[in-house]
Amino acid sequence: MQTTRPLAAITGASSGIGEVFARKLAERGHDLLLIARRKDRLDALSSELSAKRGVGAEVFPADLTQETDLARLEARLRGSNLQLLVNNAGFGTKSLFHESDVAEQEAMHRLHVIATLRLCRAALPQMVARNSGGIVNVSSVAAFASSPYNASYCATKAWMNSFTEGLHLEMRVIKSDVRIQALCPGYTYTEFHEAMGVKDRSFAAKSWWLTGEQVVDDSLAGLERNALFVIPGLRYKAVVAALKLVPKSLVHANIGRSPSVKRAQTAHTT
Repeated sequence: MQTTRPLAAITGASSGIGEVFARKLAERGHDLLLIARRKDRLDALSSELSAKRGVGAEVFPADLTQETDLARLEARLRGSNLQLLVNNAGFGTKSLFHESDVAEQEAMHRLHVIATLRLCRAALPQMVARNSGGIVNVSSVAAFASSPYNASYCATKAWMNSFTEGLHLEMRVIKSDVRIQALCPGYTYTEFHEAMGVKDRSFAAKSWWLTGEQVVDDSLAGLERNALFVIPGLRYKAVVAALKLVPKSLVHANIGRSPSVKRAQTAHTT
C-alpha cells in the first residue's frame, strides 16, 4: 500500500476498541492496516471504510500468538510509511492460575508482552528516523493493581505500562517527537467480557462502564499532548490515584470487595 497518506496499523481491529480506532483514524484520513484473526470481520470493515472514507484499508489476518504470523507482521511494518501503531489485541481469563490452562496463560503472555515488544521494535526505527509518529499500547487499569483470578492479565498489563514508560523516556532522552502512550481503560462495552464467558455486566454499575468511542477519543487527545498514561473516565482516574496512595496491605485486605473479584468468585463456585 504505497500512498502519501499516513498509515495506522491496528491489532485486534475486528471489534471493540480496535474497531473504533480504525473508524476514528479513517475519519482523520489515515490509511489502515487492519490486523486480527477474524478475516471476515476485517473484510467487512475494510470495505465499509474504503467506500465511506476513501482510505486504503489493508486486511492482515493474523494470530499474533503464533510465531509465523507475528514475523509476517513485523516484516510488513518495516520500511512502510507507518505513522501510528496501536497494539490493541488482547484477552482475559477468569480462573485461578494454578487451575488454569497453561497454554492459554502462555498465549496471553505471548500476545500482551512478546507481540507488543516485537511490533514496537519493528515500528520505532523508521519513526525515529522521520522524527514523527506514535505508538499506543492498549493496557488497562488492571495494570496498577494485582488481582486474584487475573494474575497473568494484571502482570502482563503492568509489564506493558513499564515497557511503554521506558520507551517514552527513551524518546525524551534522544529529543524525538515520536509519541508513546499506554492507554489504560477500565470496564468498556466491547466483546472482551463475552470472550471470557461473562455475559452479564451487572457485576459493575452502569456508571463504571465506558464506551469504545470515549476510550479512543481520550487516547487520540492524549497523543496530541504527548501524554504517557491515558486513563479514560474520572472514576478510573480517581481509582488509580487512590491506588498510588493507599498502602498495599489495605488494598489486599479489601480485595474481596472488588466487583471483578466477586464476579470471578461466583463463577468459580457455581
